Amino acid sequence: MSPAAEAVTDALRELHTRFAGLRDGRLADYIPQLARTEPDAFGLALISMDGHRYSAGDAGTPFTMQSVSKPFVYALALSVLGLDEVCRWVSAEPSGEAYNAISLEPDTGRPDNAMVNAGAIITTALIPDTADAPRFERILDCLSRFAGRRLDVDEQVYASEAATGDRNRALAYLIRSTGPLPVDPVAAVETYFRQCAVRVTALDLAAMAATLANGGVNPLTGDVVVPEPVAAQVLAVMATCGMYDASGEWLLRVGLPAKSGVSGGLIAAGPARFGLATYSPRLDPSGTSVRGRAALGALSERLGLHLMHNPALAASTAGDLPAAGAASQDRALRERVGVVAAQGAIDFTAAERVLYALDESRTQGAGPVVLDLGQVTGVDRVARAMLRGGLGRIAADGARTAVADPARRLALPGPGQRDAPTVPRSFVTREQAVAWCTGGPAG
Repeated sequence: MSPAAEAVTDALRELHTRFAGLRDGRLADYIPQLARTEPDAFGLALISMDGHRYSAGDAGTPFTMQSVSKPFVYALALSVLGLDEVCRWVSAEPSGEAYNAISLEPDTGRPDNAMVNAGAIITTALIPDTADAPRFERILDCLSRFAGRRLDVDEQVYASEAATGDRNRALAYLIRSTGPLPVDPVAAVETYFRQCAVRVTALDLAAMAATLANGGVNPLTGDVVVPEPVAAQVLAVMATCGMYDASGEWLLRVGLPAKSGVSGGLIAAGPARFGLATYSPRLDPSGTSVRGRAALGALSERLGLHLMHNPALAASTAGDLPAAGAASQDRALRERVGVVAAQGAIDFTAAERVLYALDESRTQGAGPVVLDLGQVTGVDRVARAMLRGGLGRIAADGARTAVADPARRLALPGPGQRDAPTVPRSFVTREQAVAWCTGGPAG
């Protein structure tokens, strides 16, 4: 496992251990099949914009999407019909109410947003239905492209929802009574039930969230699933409405667009940074996974992921670096020493890319590596810990490792300081670091 993978995976494993003992909450027993779920299942997953996958616990355990499907079907509707047409049928205002509330505008009958059940039923009904491309096949294909693999339906969960879904049928008929439901209520709700019963894993959901975060491009497959403006529109509605009557509290404390589901799935997206997902079926009163909420809140705090902390970070790490990352290879020195030059402000996402670049730059199994921080304007607390830990792991593997760190941002020992031989060394210039790694004078 690479230093970057170890650093992120360790964080997920720590969170899994920390919150696995939570026993609060209850299963969604109003859907009988969900009441048979293993209550202590718990998985976490993160996928970066470079397609790197990290996970802990039961991240590969299948479960049904339920309401986590809503933002992705909303994305499909926006892609097909456009924002103005979709907003003619479904508003985009926070309801401040539960997921199954009667949240309809008094004059128009429009649901408040596409994240509550009433809005999701209309969104599903808006997807075109033709002989060549039936409505549900379009939806399943879209969900599969977001996940990066072909998904299927849990027929037992679908049957269980169909047998007990009278409130959703009532919502559909109530909407139809005001005029705006574009198809027969029975057909709309049956398709919605099947959509909710699509089977995924936490890793699938992390890929789906990462696709939204990546401007609609799946970072695993490179597939352009939806246009970038659509991805931005969906993330905006997730941020304001995705957690129902707890959306404001979530955005305040966690600071990421998110969506929960009553099967225990929970996703969050860091735009241009990552997709996150958890699975744990014990729910709080708002229908959100207890462990998932706690884990993502702690991860956001630990890794500094809140959207409002660094709103201009992406621009500050651009410079002459490749678009895919915050680090580039110094090819003039590559044959002797793997050199990675970082630039701009370094946070969690940039640190992950730097560590991957360091690992890839090693010319041999234990080839020497140099990290050049000369053009770095800042390193946050999380990134500092990741870089120190990752460099230490590379050194412990037997590679001679040095940092050109004129501002002493990582506070590593210099060449003359006494410390373990596996600790990376710090120098003022790249030339000094390279000379030390190749056994020459460090200047």
